[in-house]
Parts: sequence; C-alpha cells; structure tokens
Amino acid sequence: MCSALPTDRRFPQVSAPTDRKFLGRLSLPERRYIADALRTETVGGVLLLLAAVAALVWANSPLGDSYASVRDFHIGPAALGLDLSIQHWAADGLLAIFFFVAGIELKRELVAGELRDPKAAMLPVVAAICGMAAPALVYALVNTVGNGSMDGWAVPTATDIAFALAVLAVIGTSLPSALRAFLLTLAVVDDLFAILIIAIFFTSDLNFAALGGAVAGLVLFWLLLRKGVRGWYVYVPLALVIWGLMYNSGVHATIAGVAMGLMLRCTTRDGEEHSPGEHIEHLVRPLSAGLAVPLFALFSAGVSVSGGAIRDVFTQPVTLGVVLGLVVGKAIGIFGGTWLAARFTRAELNPDLAWPDVFAVASLAGIGFTVSLLIGELAFAGDTVLTDEVKAAVLMGSLIAALLASVLLKLRVRKYQALVSDEERDEDGDGIPDIYEEGDPEYHLRMAEIYERKAAEHRERAQLAGASRDGADRPA
Repeated sequence: MCSALPTDRRFPQVSAPTDRKFLGRLSLPERRYIADALRTETVGGVLLLLAAVAALVWANSPLGDSYASVRDFHIGPAALGLDLSIQHWAADGLLAIFFFVAGIELKRELVAGELRDPKAAMLPVVAAICGMAAPALVYALVNTVGNGSMDGWAVPTATDIAFALAVLAVIGTSLPSALRAFLLTLAVVDDLFAILIIAIFFTSDLNFAALGGAVAGLVLFWLLLRKGVRGWYVYVPLALVIWGLMYNSGVHATIAGVAMGLMLRCTTRDGEEHSPGEHIEHLVRPLSAGLAVPLFALFSAGVSVSGGAIRDVFTQPVTLGVVLGLVVGKAIGIFGGTWLAARFTRAELNPDLAWPDVFAVASLAGIGFTVSLLIGELAFAGDTVLTDEVKAAVLMGSLIAALLASVLLKLRVRKYQALVSDEERDEDGDGIPDIYEEGDPEYHLRMAEIYERKAAEHRERAQLAGASRDGADRPA
C-alpha cells in the first residue's frame, strides 16, 4: 500500500489544490491512494465484523464447548518453542501479517503521505497522541476511584480502521476524501504507538540469543532488499525464521512484521510504475484483511454475552474503564487534540466541513477492536476470567462508539453525499475528477466543446418539438 506520489509527468493535466487548510482537498494521487487503500480495508472490515459475530454466536450457542476446544487446541513444533494454541497462533502469527502491512503503511506515510510534511503531520499526530493519552487517563481515573487494576490502561488506546470502515459500509455513509484521509492517518499513527506499547510494556524475559538471531535475520532481510534480490522463495522462509526467533526472544512476535514492513522501499525509481512496497502491499493486504485479522477475531471475540456478563462490564472498574476509555476518552482526546493543534497552528478548517464532523470521526475512532483485543490478552495473560471480561468490554465499548458515530454521521449524510459527488464528477470523461482540473485551460476548452454539442443537440430537438407541435395544432 505504499507508493510515491505520482509526478506531474504522469498527471500533467492535474492542478494541485492550492489551499492547505485543515481537512482541505487532497491532491489527486493522494486521493486515489486513499480510495484504493480504504476499499480493501472496507471489505476486510466487513469480514472482520462477520467473524466477530460468528465467534459470539458460536461461543454462546450449545456448541460453545467446541469453540473452546478448537481455540485451545495446541499445534506446532515443541522443539522450536512453537507448540501454541490456535488462539495463540492467531494472535502472534496471523497478526504479524497485519502489523507487516501496518509497517508498510507507516513507511509510506512517512515518505509520501501526510506525515512527510511536518506541518501537515502535526494535526493528525497531535490528534492521535491525544486520542491515545485521553483513553488511558480515563481508564486510570476509573480504576483509581474504583480500586481496580491498572494493568489494562493500554487496552482502550487503539483504533481499528477496518472495523470503523465496516461500520461506514453498513450504515451506507461515504465520507469525503479529506475525512477518510484524516481517519486513516490517525489509525496509522495509532498503530505506531500501539506497536511501541506492545514492544516496551509487554516484553517478557529476554532471550538474548534468540533476539540476536532475529536482529541478524532482519539485517539480512534489509541487505537483500538493498541488493535488489527478488523472489518470494527467498523472503518468505527468511521472514518465518525471523518471526520464530522474535517469538522465542520474549519480544512480541508481531514486532518482526512491523520491522520488515518498515524496511521496504516506498518510493519509485526510473522505469518503475510501482514501488516494491506498493507491489508487496497489494499482494499481502488481501491476506491480512481477508484472512489473518478475521481469523484472529474468530478466536478472540468469543466471550459470554449473558445479561450478567453485560452488567458486569458496567459495574467493574477494569471493564468500565475500557468502555469509557473507548467511548469518551477517544472522542474527547482526538477532538480536543485536533482543536488545540488547529488553534495553536492557526490552521483553518475546510469551509465545506464543520467541527461536528471532526467529533463524529473522533467518535468513530473509538472502535478499538483488533489491537485492543490483543493488548487485553497481553495485559491480563495470567487471568482467563478477567481477560474474557476485558474482551467483552472492548466489544461493548466498540459497539457503543459505532452507534454514537453512526448517529452523528447520519445527521450530516446529505452534506457528505454532496461533497463526494463533487469530488467524483467527471463530465469530460477523461478519468480525472473535474474539481482537480479547474486551473487547466485545456479542460475548460473540452468542456466548452461538450456544452456546444449539447446546445446544438437541444436546438435541434427544440426545432423538432416545435414542428411536431405546429403539426398537431394545425386544423384537420
């Protein structure tokens, strides 16, 4: 999902937007990148939603015992320290693919996206940081007052972009590209800090021999990339070795995926249509969105949803802190951080949008499904009962955030539809939205020819209609 922005040579007729307002119009290449990226994420999000529902139905059905049996079934070579449960393979193995794609996204944003320009990056970065700090503070406050455990402070800090997009697809709301880009950039920065949290706070006793082997493998991976060596049969076995060593080192195995994703080159060179990162991302993203993340959800989201379990979510400090962190902390943190950053940088909000739109997107970011479930498992690994309760809290908090955001977005759906229609209008049929060609004289000449042909056609129709009417009015 990683590509350098196309040059003017590739899009000579496109004029870049002149405004640099907050949530202003994106450049055409950036808009196309956002559309392509989120299209795959939306499909993956729907599959993720279906997998979560399937897990809840399976775990709470008469076949619930079979769900636990499959989830806890162990498989893998014990001699290599990899005799893991199915749930463990999903969390440490399949999510490494998810974080590999996240690493590519982050690299792309740093070299060709919103994070490339420090001034443009300030708003989403500050918003994301505040959007992670506020939920942690809300959780800490609730558990300080209620004498709960502080171990879960990081659970409500994550945002699940795929699940958020699935909600948009379900409610039938299409956001303008600027809001979608803001949401994606928030999620990328969010992923970065989630990776740091996992690496720093959830690393067990280190096995320095295994860690050294993993680092050596990553160096070899980087050297092969630098030398231009190609072939999946080289990189896939090496990636598996790196992952296995990282797992046995005590560092969470998903960090290996992130590291390899960050090493990919995300800029194009002469003669290249796509960067290596873009090519690999297009190959791996469907595997991540369509298989890895849904399977993780299937084996992680199966928790009890009885009346008593739901009541406990809102009465225990740990679970209540997670819910309030996702619903209240995320919305207030992202919105407040955005407003403060815009105020101190004197950035003007796009006049087509309003601050309630920012709050709606901030509420949507309260859906913290995938990474929140993972952090919940890591934070309470020794307590199965509390782990399931935290998972239930993540599901409930994400559901409430989704419902709140749906209501707020639906209130402005007509405005969004009008903005999206303007962004997609292409009356001259050249494949480039008209809004990006307003400064191009050739575009206006093409439009003049189109309107002249239409005018001539309507004159001819008027003459035919007049002749037909005169014939009908003539007495028999």
